[in-house]
Amino acid sequence: MKTLVVRLNGTRIGTFSQTAHGKLSFQYDTGWLASPQSLPVSQSLPLQAEPFDESACAGFFGGLLPEDYNRELIARNLGITSRNDYAMLREIGGECAGAVTLLDPAIQQEELPHSYHPVSLTELEEILRTLPRKPLLAGEAEVRLSLAGAQNKLALLYDGTGYAVPLHESPSSHILKPEAEHFPGLVENEAYCLRLARRTDLPAVEAQAINIGSYRCLLVERYDRRRESGRLYRLHQEDFCQAMGISSRYKYQSEGGPSLAQCFDLLRKASARPARDLVTLFETVLFNYLIGNNDAHGKNFSLLYSAGTDTVVQLAPLYDLVCTVAYPNLSPKMAMKIGSEYVPADLRLRHWEACWQAIGFSPKQALAQTHRFMEKMEAALGDSTGSEMEESIRKIVRLRLQMLYQLLK
Repeated sequence: MKTLVVRLNGTRIGTFSQTAHGKLSFQYDTGWLASPQSLPVSQSLPLQAEPFDESACAGFFGGLLPEDYNRELIARNLGITSRNDYAMLREIGGECAGAVTLLDPAIQQEELPHSYHPVSLTELEEILRTLPRKPLLAGEAEVRLSLAGAQNKLALLYDGTGYAVPLHESPSSHILKPEAEHFPGLVENEAYCLRLARRTDLPAVEAQAINIGSYRCLLVERYDRRRESGRLYRLHQEDFCQAMGISSRYKYQSEGGPSLAQCFDLLRKASARPARDLVTLFETVLFNYLIGNNDAHGKNFSLLYSAGTDTVVQLAPLYDLVCTVAYPNLSPKMAMKIGSEYVPADLRLRHWEACWQAIGFSPKQALAQTHRFMEKMEAALGDSTGSEMEESIRKIVRLRLQMLYQLLK
């Protein structure tokens, strides 16, 4: 049996193990279960003495890892099997989303010192150049970074003046996302959609479009990190797929991923402020429809766990807000159905009404909330002109507002 120590905010809480036959398991430590500060590492892994088998724990732990081609490439760079979650987390599970770190049992320190490798803009540009061949810098000495998703990105420490790469299990403060070659204008696209969300009073991550040498990038401030007295701390979080124990491979509803009804049910069960969070999620569904974001799947929504003795669970700030319909080669189908319909152009009033019923909103409440948000969206668009990408998105939003107004008459 091979074992990794699982820590939450630096405190040992359990073990993640793999048998000689490759089966995974997770078990909470008895000391963590007895602690008054104990909390589950995931909604899908409630506190219990009995170990969780692979079918129960793989959704959460596998959800910490990168996906698709990047995962395959990382595995080749590290000399491991791409589908071996244990081996992957052993190598790169030092700095993950949320407050989880996975460590070799030989490391006994309760509080590990933070260490970073400062990089100049020239060095950072070179890192970005090699990123397609070496995702997340996997294989670099002392670097143990893991970020979910298929897009190339890099976790960094940024203090407003300079950048550094986290080493070992040190936390990062920002995520740097270079523009994908086949999706021109993606940085401006996401930056504008995030700004638009904040203008409608939706909680969205802070991000800015920047240049690193010849690379156009989006620098995103991590919502699962906080600074206090000059030190960086982790805040725990998990995406909706992890919270439901669903593998990242099945994040789309058509492949077994979460539905909108399941997402709303999760918030009702987990959130400390369900009334507020349910309205936010309702408005986010509308926002994603209006901006043409067809890729709003279960891993693009998360729960955030506050720090302190009284843990509060709430809907995390929004991220990965992109107008995907700006790229005709991407799927015209939404990641989650509205009613029984995946294709936005085919939506009718009956589909919205079926959606409202499924998520537990009364027709009167949903209709009023929809109209209020549409008015906010119109005001948020304003009249000022921006980049070509911004103007394209504004046209899409205005067209969809018109369509929705017609449906709701």
